[in-house]
Amino acid sequence: MNANFDAIVIGAGQAGPSLTGRLTAAGMTVAMVERKLFGGTCVNTGCTPTKTLVASAYAAHLARRAADYGVNTGPVSVDMAAVKARKDAVSKASREGVEGWLRHMERCSVYHGHARFTSPNSVRVGDDILTAPRIFVNVGGRARIPAMPGLDQVKILTNTSLLDLDALPRHLVIIGGSYIGLEFAQIYRRLGSQVTVIEMMPRLIAREDEDVSVAVKDILEAEGISVRLGAECVRFEARGENIAAGVNCGSGEPEVIGSHLLMAVGRLPNTDDLGLEAAGVAMDKRGYIVTDDQLQTNVPGIWALGDCNGRGAFTHTAYNDFEIVAGNLLDGEARKVSDRILGYALYVDPPLGRVGMTETAARGAGHKVRVGMRPMTRVARAIEKGETQGFMKLVVDADTNQILGAAILGTGGDEAVHGVIDIMNAKAPYTVLQHAVPIHPTVSELIPTVLGELKP
Repeated sequence: MNANFDAIVIGAGQAGPSLTGRLTAAGMTVAMVERKLFGGTCVNTGCTPTKTLVASAYAAHLARRAADYGVNTGPVSVDMAAVKARKDAVSKASREGVEGWLRHMERCSVYHGHARFTSPNSVRVGDDILTAPRIFVNVGGRARIPAMPGLDQVKILTNTSLLDLDALPRHLVIIGGSYIGLEFAQIYRRLGSQVTVIEMMPRLIAREDEDVSVAVKDILEAEGISVRLGAECVRFEARGENIAAGVNCGSGEPEVIGSHLLMAVGRLPNTDDLGLEAAGVAMDKRGYIVTDDQLQTNVPGIWALGDCNGRGAFTHTAYNDFEIVAGNLLDGEARKVSDRILGYALYVDPPLGRVGMTETAARGAGHKVRVGMRPMTRVARAIEKGETQGFMKLVVDADTNQILGAAILGTGGDEAVHGVIDIMNAKAPYTVLQHAVPIHPTVSELIPTVLGELKP
């Protein structure tokens, strides 16, 4: 069947449904196409389920530490089936909320199937050909599985399939010491698994400053997580019901024997089966759809939003993509991706809140910088909570007094960093934040203090 619309939105992740809502409210007819789960990565395999697991893991961790707070408890055990059920219920509620909203949206027609371009203004979904002058691609991404010796001989878990486990792995081996891998490492260690992280780089989360990498490694190792860095020639072999991961590191045993193997070495865009060549849409060598500063592709009338455009790998950047496109199309604005100041978090506990440039990147870009730091052992709120790991660090341009970036690794760091994000977006000098009067006792109250102690 052929059907004509004012717009087609492919993918019901973070950008797609909200954009559909704006377009239909503006009077347009919209075809929303989703091939699998409504809500995309965040709701189904990303933020929502993993942060629900983080909460369960934190509860177990805090229960084990109860005596530190003068609270007596008995032995702490984890019911992984119940943990999974809680996680599934939270994701299900979010997913059904998104789907219900779209299916009851006026002027929106929902198609459940895989969309493939047949021309620059049409896509096929099953037996249906949908045509529109505007097509918005929001297809997200998936785990990357690199070629490694023996990997085809063992069972692999990804961030998606790991969430299906209702029993704890005896020993979870994680390949990849970056954001996804480290979050899962601490989650499963706190839930009761033995965990080993294998990273090929000389340090964890290599895009961060070295002091952050070292501090995160210390936090994880203090909880009994084994970290193997500088791993070369990683190879795999089945050993009965176990998996042997061979590593050549500067120290440690040449093999790690685990019961489960998680690959967490990056993401790929879901663009390889969209028929983009039929529409003439350009992709880069990694498969990401190439867009301009307004998220338009090289083909007029086609936009790419979210993880598939390589302009951001987060729920909040995908949602901001929607805001940029909607603002430009419907509100007469002139919004650009390049205006975005990137903030993000690593949800180990304590979390790392980050915004802007690292100190290393700022110096590499030629900035003359001043840096302020304070350990969380000197933050009253952290001391009172008994959670004093980490530090806060702010980087300021010595010539312009603009804040270039910040890292807050510590309790509440993912929330406290937003005060810095706001000042950076306002393009105000750091002195505006330094002269603020924050609430005591909070983590945020120490940010003005740190800014008052900047050093070359």
